[in-house]
Amino acid sequence: DVQLQACGGGLVQAGGYLRLACVGSGITLDDHWTVGWFRQAPGKEREGISSIDSSDGSTYYSDSVQGRFTISSDSAKNTVYLQMNSLKPEDTGVYYCAADLIEGSLISVATGDIYYWGQGTLVTVSS
Repeated sequence: DVQLQACGGGLVQAGGYLRLACVGSGITLDDHWTVGWFRQAPGKEREGISSIDSSDGSTYYSDSVQGRFTISSDSAKNTVYLQMNSLKPEDTGVYYCAADLIEGSLISVATGDIYYWGQGTLVTVSS
């Protein structure tokens, strides 16, 4: 049974930082899987913000997080991280991780087309 466990959310002040983790079970995340982070702000659609392709380590970011967020992976822990720095109130939302065998980035892939999803973790950035 494949599961993706997203964790690390919380309440932080603007300018602060958090590190989210996506832990895989029943799936080896560095075995040809592309893992992406998505977020859904209140009243808005879910958007892709970052992705890492395990086949070559390529990383991708949306314009809204480029330069502030960093995605990385730890094969030994079967975990993909999202380091979020210089957080802004508009970063508030529920953050999800997802995995698919698509090469490249998951950012622009329709959410309904992505194979596996984890449950969300809430990030709240106060002003």
